[in-house]
Amino acid sequence: MAKLPTQARVVVIGAGIAGCSVAYHLARLGWKDVVILEKNEPSSGTTWHACGATSRIRSHPTYTRLSNDSVDLYARLEEETGQATGFHETGSLRLAKRPERRIEFERMATSAAAMGLEVRLISPEEAGEMIPGMVIDDIDSVAYSPTDGQANPSDLVQALIKGAKKHGATVCDHVMVTGITRKNGEITGVETDQGAIACEIVVNCAGIWAREIGAMVGAKIPLQPCHHFYMVTEKIDGLAGKHLPGVRDIDNLVYLIPDVGGWMAGTIETNPIAYLPNPIPYDDGYHLHDEDWDHFGPWMEALTKRLPSLADVGVRQLINGLEAFTPDTMFILGEIPEQRNFFVAAGFNASGIGAGGGAGQALAEWIIGGEPPYDLGIFDIRRFAPFYGSEEQTRIRTIEQVAEHFTFHWPFNEYPAGRPLRRSAIFDRLRANGACFGQKYGWERPNWFAPAGMEPVDDNDLSGPNWFEPVGAECRAAREAVALFDMSTFSKFMVVGADAEAEMQRICAGNVGKEPGRVTYTQLLNARGGIEADLTVSRLAENQFYVVTGTGQGRRDLNHIERNMRPGTKASILDVSSGFGVLAAIGPRSRELLEAVTEGDLSNEAAPPTSVRQVFVAGAPCHAIRMNMMGELGWELHTPTEYMVTVYDALKQAGEPLGLKDAGYRAINSLRLEKGNFIFPGDLSPDITPLETGLRFAVSFKKGDYFLGRSALEAQRDKPLSRRLLTFTTDDPEAMLIGAETIRRDGKIAGYISSGGYGYTVGSQIGIGRLHDEAGIDDDWVSSGRFEIEVRQKRYPAKAHLRALYDPENKRPRT
Repeated sequence: MAKLPTQARVVVIGAGIAGCSVAYHLARLGWKDVVILEKNEPSSGTTWHACGATSRIRSHPTYTRLSNDSVDLYARLEEETGQATGFHETGSLRLAKRPERRIEFERMATSAAAMGLEVRLISPEEAGEMIPGMVIDDIDSVAYSPTDGQANPSDLVQALIKGAKKHGATVCDHVMVTGITRKNGEITGVETDQGAIACEIVVNCAGIWAREIGAMVGAKIPLQPCHHFYMVTEKIDGLAGKHLPGVRDIDNLVYLIPDVGGWMAGTIETNPIAYLPNPIPYDDGYHLHDEDWDHFGPWMEALTKRLPSLADVGVRQLINGLEAFTPDTMFILGEIPEQRNFFVAAGFNASGIGAGGGAGQALAEWIIGGEPPYDLGIFDIRRFAPFYGSEEQTRIRTIEQVAEHFTFHWPFNEYPAGRPLRRSAIFDRLRANGACFGQKYGWERPNWFAPAGMEPVDDNDLSGPNWFEPVGAECRAAREAVALFDMSTFSKFMVVGADAEAEMQRICAGNVGKEPGRVTYTQLLNARGGIEADLTVSRLAENQFYVVTGTGQGRRDLNHIERNMRPGTKASILDVSSGFGVLAAIGPRSRELLEAVTEGDLSNEAAPPTSVRQVFVAGAPCHAIRMNMMGELGWELHTPTEYMVTVYDALKQAGEPLGLKDAGYRAINSLRLEKGNFIFPGDLSPDITPLETGLRFAVSFKKGDYFLGRSALEAQRDKPLSRRLLTFTTDDPEAMLIGAETIRRDGKIAGYISSGGYGYTVGSQIGIGRLHDEAGIDDDWVSSGRFEIEVRQKRYPAKAHLRALYDPENKRPRT
């Protein structure tokens, strides 16, 4: 063990795959004053009993990028360090019995092609030739990924440590962290059982103990340790020396990973067992729990049906180890919102080897650069709402997601665990009126409304879900009469104080320094000019700004604004999300509806587009904001929560003769696609700028000398744009666009669909396309190209649109 230093720039807690990867990349990038602390030995904890499987293609483009960085690192690490890693490319097979799984596999193959990777559907017979003795007569479809592989976890850690030391890092094992010191809000050091280390930055890579380390600085790390089972067989004749592909037998919920002439065979159970001691006791680092054949038995039966030879081979061991899982099965990266310079890389959901190399690289670049190097939002710890501070909510939602790991993932699935939790004041009214609710950020949100005689329950089917016609009726109401949306789940902040305008002008790309009563649609940017948030800012008074952003972005956007306010400023920000309900009346008869129940002038002269004014609806005070993303005349009514029922009842009564309908978020998606309006995250992200998305109108270069991201935009604005967002349509009903479909221009891959849906008014499938061409994308490039969208490995003719599909002159919202 190296002698414990008294000072370091960065202290990494935990020497598993994540911690060693972070330290290796920090040192390799030039930050040599890095110390890893490990309470036992490197790779102890959860890393040592991992299967070691790697996969390049994942469920999200960012996850795929991270996994590819991991595999690329493992492929070169042995040559760089001289330490064997056991890495080799074996390929992998995904097997499915259910015919609908073919849809999932075809979409996976299409997404892989868009990212330059290979996944191909092969016959069961071809799969059987790869795995001697495997039963194939019940298999409907097989997806083969030739670039997947396997590594030895302990050897990988040793190689990373050797590389980290080579670049100047220090590794200290058998050192227990006992506390973290802070002064004036800054990290000052780490306390251990062998002395203290002064430091500026702490990185929590403590695996299943990440919760306990986070608690030392008052942070809630939402992960739940669970038992993970797999068996290790004796050697099998004929397998020695062969690099067989791994097998995921998805409908049987089991997997097979080759292991030096035998198999590691396991499951992601539908009945996972949570590990509940709190705090989690420390152990010897190589602790396994008792074998539990009663629990594993059903999966053993499934394994032997697929590979009968397993019934005749000896079992060396049934591994019962702990893994850290999260409530959405995505791992946790980033700087916590509660404390500057305290970072986390944890909760890898039994995929730490496959993702740890790339995760460590991304987090190291984040630490050095001061912001994520690219869009890491799906992993950012700020995606979790404050209610995940509840261990009960974290546990039940995590258990649900672990159990669903191998189930068929319909695009519109909603999950029931922990619900209902957050409800708007009119939840019961909406439920009585037929609302079918989805969940976002803990909120119950109406997705659609069932007509009389129909049960408000999703019956999802890619060929035609049961909610298709009801959503169409809601869209028609918004286009032809008036629709009422409960949008109370918006995240909302107040920024107040003498310096409020100055701070908001620095942080926002648009000009929010307008007179009170005006609303600004704007983005928050990073230093690269990438979009960190997409929101509206209403100036209510000279020193009072009301910020409205997406439901799931509340914690992230609040933290972004807080951290970019200058020290000592006379401005503060307060989360008022729960204080205001929001009802949006949208449609050509919305003014007629509101005038029937409102005290206040809503004419174009008194309440023009992009205005906010105080009115009274049925006696209730409301901020009436004339702005929406659906492309129609309409107002958002923001009222204190206690008035919501009163306002809703008044609007419903007054709207009955006007054709008023309740409407939900699936209608919103359709209406906004027709209008060419983008969403964050999805279409907009930190790695694309307003200039590349057609949002240049929302950027003010004429205001003061500085706003965050301005320099990057100024460098970009007079150059050809290599990326662009456009609306695409295809008229073929078979081409259902839901996101991640490949876009081809003149036969070559040009991008992918970032979000999609059906446009009921225009009568076609619509997708927002993210295009890329290093030579530059202008209108001529678009107009001269022949576009196709690839859905489930079939190409469909598509049209790229330079203007909105619906009301391109934008006349209807201004009437």
